[in-house]
Amino acid sequence: MIFVKRVFLVMFSLILAGSVCAQITTPGGLTSTPTQQIVIQQPPLQTPPPEPPQQPQQPLPPRTERSSDFEQFITDKAIEISEAQFDILKKLDGVSFQYSPRNIIRDRIVVPVRIVKAGQARNIVDAGFITGTPVALSNAFKLVGIKSPVSVSTEIEQFGYELFRQSPSAFMPSYRVPVGPDYVIGPGDEIKINLWGNIEGQFNTVVDRDGHINLPKAGTIGVTGLTFKELKELLLKELSKYYTNFEMNVSMGALRTIRVYLVGNAERPGSYAVSSLSTLVNALFESGGASKTGSLRDIQLKRGGKVVVHFDAYDLLLRGDKTKDVRLVSEDVIYIPPVGPLVAIAGSVNNPAIYELKNEKTISQVIEMAGGLNAVAFHGRVQIERIVDNNRQVVFESDLSDAKTKEMTLRPGDMVKVYQVIQDKRTIRLSGAVQREGAYGFTPGMTVRDLINMSGGLKYYAYTKEAELTRLSVLETGPKTEKISIDLEKALSGDKQSNITLQENDYIFIRPVPEWQTNVTITVQGEVKFPGTYPIGKGERLASVLERAGGYTDRAYLRGAIFTRERVRELQQKNLDELVSRLEREILSVSSGQIATATTQEDIQARKAETEQKQKFIESLKRLRATGRLTIRLGHLRLLKGSEYDIELEDGDNLYIPMQNNVVNVAGSVMTQGSFVYSENLSYKDYIDMSGGYTRYADESNIYILKVDGSAMKPRGSVFWNSNRSRWELTAFGETIKEVEPGDTVVVPEKIERVAWLRDIKDITQILANVALTAGVFKALY
Repeated sequence: MIFVKRVFLVMFSLILAGSVCAQITTPGGLTSTPTQQIVIQQPPLQTPPPEPPQQPQQPLPPRTERSSDFEQFITDKAIEISEAQFDILKKLDGVSFQYSPRNIIRDRIVVPVRIVKAGQARNIVDAGFITGTPVALSNAFKLVGIKSPVSVSTEIEQFGYELFRQSPSAFMPSYRVPVGPDYVIGPGDEIKINLWGNIEGQFNTVVDRDGHINLPKAGTIGVTGLTFKELKELLLKELSKYYTNFEMNVSMGALRTIRVYLVGNAERPGSYAVSSLSTLVNALFESGGASKTGSLRDIQLKRGGKVVVHFDAYDLLLRGDKTKDVRLVSEDVIYIPPVGPLVAIAGSVNNPAIYELKNEKTISQVIEMAGGLNAVAFHGRVQIERIVDNNRQVVFESDLSDAKTKEMTLRPGDMVKVYQVIQDKRTIRLSGAVQREGAYGFTPGMTVRDLINMSGGLKYYAYTKEAELTRLSVLETGPKTEKISIDLEKALSGDKQSNITLQENDYIFIRPVPEWQTNVTITVQGEVKFPGTYPIGKGERLASVLERAGGYTDRAYLRGAIFTRERVRELQQKNLDELVSRLEREILSVSSGQIATATTQEDIQARKAETEQKQKFIESLKRLRATGRLTIRLGHLRLLKGSEYDIELEDGDNLYIPMQNNVVNVAGSVMTQGSFVYSENLSYKDYIDMSGGYTRYADESNIYILKVDGSAMKPRGSVFWNSNRSRWELTAFGETIKEVEPGDTVVVPEKIERVAWLRDIKDITQILANVALTAGVFKALY
């Protein structure tokens, strides 16, 4: 699709769909009436045959009238399928069978097949062509267990252009290297002269715009147009007139810049100031090279109105040849003419791409440009797609191993497709409690025991009473799946009834013993006597592991215990993603409406800036990750054992018991966020006062306290009904939970009204609170 969009729609804009054309008769005796696309299976061609005048369509010839050449071609090149597979394929939607590949519509693929009796590879019942779209054929072959390359990716680009799109600084000439003896001196060059002997001195001079330099005693010397070698000889000659018995060294300082012009079909045409050391290739990198409509095969360097170099970029790209990469001089013009003839090659070559032709004409030359065939290329098939008369597409099939095919002349716009070898692997799969799971090559007569021995045998926890074999059979009514139970112990001992003979595509699953688990562990850290990672048994609970860890230390702060679980983290992350997704939908739906109703350019720009701000906010939320924390309340091990918090453990659980933490944190919309020493006599409002009080945008009605155990509680107001005590109470936190405890965090949200675009989002305060609680981030959101 990329190929069609980027090249053929540019080069062949007059392609018409649905046109009716004349018959095409191939030398192989096949006749086809094309509609929008014609697919022709034929012996190798030197060039496409001429088209005779239109004639009425002839009926398909009977099989008995087909040529022997056709029979030989179809049996040698075809995919082998059984009668049962063939009967299923014929019944599928989007797939058809015919003896001649005629009347094939656009985007259809032709696959030659031969039908054989089951188990008798040389007993050919019939032969012909299966046709359909790439997707339909791929699905159909997968259904009946055939692996076949039915399509070639044509997502290719024009060759060579991307190289010049890279950063030009990486390809600019180095200023740190000495200039060569052939460097031509010009205005703006700095020349450094060192003298020693009877006279010592150092002179730095710059060539003026008239091409002269000035030296003591020697006066004005003309140097423009001299090479660096000639300059040194001239200076030695001139200075020798005034000095004797001295040595001289001449070097170049800062070099001048020159002005060159890049015109024609360039990516960025214009005037460029480049170093005087720059070459033609340096200038191409600086300017981005040729555009997709410009040629890489005939880049012209013009000097003084004449072309002095024809540069073929393919010499550099394909062969590493830079012999024509000449140094530029001021006022040089680099002209990039329109791109030449294009041919695409896709599939099993080393560098599939769209290539510009120069002297190349044949398939073999284009394959050579593409780096040759790769290791999986099928030499028996090549396909050429061609546009004829700018109104229809013709597809030619031929044998790439044939010498005449390799010398077939290509035309501009041709697409060459090289297919890979057919993956006709016959396999059996084995998985479960074996040493090496995977697919194994099938050979007739293989048994269950043979396959298990090939895998290296069973693992020690394999369940030998029963294994499951899944068998896929292809019937006329469709594929049939059969489940077969195997007594694995008897099969391994050689029992004929259990050690059954396998068939192609069988799948055997060896179960582990029931409820088998390996390396199930929990990590206990912090204030326990023996922290570490402990293996756990099935059904083991938290109190048991804490006993194994030696119990708590004297510094343990049980209320602040942090217990995390992977399963909880996954659930929290799912909920978090759903919350963020909902928020994103609502925010962006509002944004799209606001941009659509904007009337002035200022409004539009303001709405776009606001939308960018929203998107950054959403992206920051998407990066949040759930903690997986599970709220628990620890106590003395004797009290914990058997309680609701003596939970059953799972693999990967993590428990961290911190030291006593005598601080209370205040976060959010307060004057100074910070931590304060805990006191039993202080309420949450006291800690807010200690933080300097509320800011202007504090949302006092939605304050909540993140408890040290990971739960969150919100003050309910002045009076509420306590059902445990059957009375009205003033406290907001219930019977056994203090309002503020050591390690708690008082969170003061900001008013949503402060951010104008959040006001219209339903339940935004609750959404942000849930996000903060799940991910454990408060300062970032409030």
